[in-house]
Amino acid sequence: MSVFIDSEEHIKVPDSYREVVCDIVDASLAYLSCPYPAEVEVLFTDSEGIRVMNRENRGIDAPTDVLSFPMLDFEKPGDFTCVTEGSIDQFDPETGELLLGDIVLNVDRIVSQAEEYGHTRRRELAFLVAHSMLHLSGYDHIEEDERLVMEETQEHILLSKGYTREDEKEI
Repeated sequence: MSVFIDSEEHIKVPDSYREVVCDIVDASLAYLSCPYPAEVEVLFTDSEGIRVMNRENRGIDAPTDVLSFPMLDFEKPGDFTCVTEGSIDQFDPETGELLLGDIVLNVDRIVSQAEEYGHTRRRELAFLVAHSMLHLSGYDHIEEDERLVMEETQEHILLSKGYTREDEKEI
C-alpha cells in the first residue's frame, strides 16, 4: 500500500494527521478485503482551496469537508471484481499497485466539525478518510439504503482501529 500525502504550500500538516490517514487507508482496504496492494493520493487544503476544487469538479461553489476522486468504476460497492489485472489504466506501471484515486481534505473543516460534533480532530480526520475511502471503493450515499450501508461500514472501519466519538487522544 502506498499513501502519498501532500499539502498546499500554506498548509502545515502535523505528523499525527499523516499517521491517522495511513492507519485508516490501511484499515479500509483490509475491511473491504481489497485483493491488491493499492495506491491513494491525499491532499490537505483549506476551505478556499476545496471550494475552488468543488466548483471546478462538481459545479458547487462552496467549501466542503472532503472530496473523493475515484479512479475505478465499481458495479457493486467494495466489489473489486471490476479490476482487470495488468490493466495500465488501473495499476501503476512502476509499482504494480491498484490506483484507487485521490482524497482532498479540508483542514479548516476538520477543526470546526470536530468542535461542532464534540469529538477530537483525530476522530474527525479518521471519519473523513474512511468516508472518502468508501467513495473510492464504489460506495455512495445518495439513496437512503446506500447511505445506511455506507455509514455502517464507516463505523466498522473506525471502531476496528479504536476511533470513537469519545476518543480522548487529540492531535
